Amino acid sequence: MAHHRSTPSEALKMPHTVSLKVLRLSRPSLATQYPLPNSESLGIARSASLAYPSSNSPSISQSILSPVLNLPEAFGSAYVGETFSCTLCANNELDPSDKTRSISNIRIQGDMQTPSTPSGSPLDLTASDDEKRGDGETVIESTPGPGESLQRILRFELKEEGNHVLAVTVTYTESTIAADGKAAGGRVRTFRKLYQFVAQQLLSVRTKAGELGPKDGVGRYLLEAQLENLGEGAVALESVNLNPKAPLKSTSLNWDLHSYEAHSPTAPILNPRDVVQVAFLLEEQSKSEGATDGVEKSITDDNRRVLGQLAIQWRGALGDSGSLSTGWLTSRKR
Repeated sequence: MAHHRSTPSEALKMPHTVSLKVLRLSRPSLATQYPLPNSESLGIARSASLAYPSSNSPSISQSILSPVLNLPEAFGSAYVGETFSCTLCANNELDPSDKTRSISNIRIQGDMQTPSTPSGSPLDLTASDDEKRGDGETVIESTPGPGESLQRILRFELKEEGNHVLAVTVTYTESTIAADGKAAGGRVRTFRKLYQFVAQQLLSVRTKAGELGPKDGVGRYLLEAQLENLGEGAVALESVNLNPKAPLKSTSLNWDLHSYEAHSPTAPILNPRDVVQVAFLLEEQSKSEGATDGVEKSITDDNRRVLGQLAIQWRGALGDSGSLSTGWLTSRKR
């Protein structure tokens, strides 16, 4: 995980017999390799530079990408609009040969502290697949044996920039076993750990809107937006839509303008620091086209026309999905 902070009272307690591991869940990526040129004269086998040496497929030996999957070595970056996922593992650290103590009733709770909710909000934790029956229900079992662990998975949608703190509380019962094998006494123990990370913007959105001259008495507006990839990897835009404010209707002027054609252009892929520009034409609807009587509500106090909201969906280099919606975009009326 990211930066870990221990609570001050943690050092004053006796060593816990349950430990906590928090690991971020990320998709694996293809391992890279850098094939060497013919180096037999130097006594170096060419396969030494390959992550996946294979004589059956020579093309693999020439590619920078290999069929081997690598798990991320570090926490990585967290971006607004994506889902933060991690697994919480409470491990029973008792020695299997220790017959004097036992652990039971382990419970894991999680809270996420965000810039807008510094006090934290509770998280819904789901059980791992190993703790589910065939019908998908969670097995009510919270007493892993020595050397075993209790796992919970959390998923949290990142909606704002800034510092986030994942607070995890583990509660369990530690019992003393008498010589006859019966529990002689027990105490409830608890500890809390904090994990801090920063959520950053992946896509920067800059917009410009203006009023066009009316056509056939119908008011028209043009909305332009520049999307910049601020992340560390490539991003594939799945869709960029404008949800117009009634009584406006929106027409996309982007790559999906002629989507009915057989060879319509595909959605753009943005490498780090790449910028793509999108545009939308907005026209007022007449009452016969389904417009409502909400024209006055779409005019702000400073005489600006509310046009709509941009809704953007993308996928990262590893297939992770993300989405982002802007606030209400406006244009000054003439």
